Amino acid sequence: MKTVRIILSVVFAVFFLAVLVAMDGAAVAAKLWDASPMAVLAALCIVQLQVVLSAYRWKFTAHRLGQEIAFPTAIREYYIASTFNQVLPGGVAGDAIRAYRSGKDGMDGMRKPVAAVALERFSGQLAFLTLLSAGFLAWPFLPQEAMPAEFSQAIWLAPVVALTAIIGGVFIAAAFFPRKFAQYRRHLAEVFWHRGAFIRQFLTSLLVVATYVATFAIASAAVGATLPLIGLLTVIPLCLLTMIIPVGVGGWGTREAAAALLWPVIGLSSAAGVSASILYGAISLVGVAVPAALFLVHATIRDLMGAKAAKRLHVKDSSLA
Repeated sequence: MKTVRIILSVVFAVFFLAVLVAMDGAAVAAKLWDASPMAVLAALCIVQLQVVLSAYRWKFTAHRLGQEIAFPTAIREYYIASTFNQVLPGGVAGDAIRAYRSGKDGMDGMRKPVAAVALERFSGQLAFLTLLSAGFLAWPFLPQEAMPAEFSQAIWLAPVVALTAIIGGVFIAAAFFPRKFAQYRRHLAEVFWHRGAFIRQFLTSLLVVATYVATFAIASAAVGATLPLIGLLTVIPLCLLTMIIPVGVGGWGTREAAAALLWPVIGLSSAAGVSASILYGAISLVGVAVPAALFLVHATIRDLMGAKAAKRLHVKDSSLA
């Protein structure tokens, strides 16, 4: 069943991308071909900052739950997890791997590692929702870049639905899983409130979300479609929001479909939106996959050298016996 689901996810992503590109493939290809190398390099640098900030947020969250993670280790594991999140269906496989790898040598089981990863990602979603809501509130004060009235009314459904889902989930958890809810309520208080945790969590998560938006904005500018300020606060967050839909692989397909619909709202072409989204996806993947591969190669070489050293030591001890 899992194999079938993986195959269907890959087929969905490829099919969706193929349909979108086929609609105006020549324009999309031309924009990608003419993308500014310097802009791409700048976006790749921002991805590195994104990972470092995210790793810090994870380390801080884990510390508040009683799990200690060295900062270099957190950075390495976040690169690896981010890569798996982007190449495996569902978008959370890497987080599961990160939780397992960070807790496999611990004495307290997997509860703290799983909670740390889950709450770290939850922190990011709260900051993301905050940015999206701020964008909608800012829209009326930017009359020259106002969106159509019908679209404006419909677009408000996104944060409303998300907030309703969060509040509803809290009430359902409290009603049907009181013991679990009490446990996680303590975790939430420790991670987000006690000893000034809120300020550090919120600021770090806002910075992380800002790096996502900046990367997308630079990708759009690189293909010749510079976004206005309101686009950074609305269409990019909305486009990124589609990546949490549990279909496809790493948000490919759904993200491009959203970009094709949203870029025209601010006066840009659908081809520009699709091109920007494809370039964003490529930058995000390369930006984490290359460092992750280097970390894995380094670990493999280190293990091989350690095994050879141990073997030589064993042979030497045997000859002295």
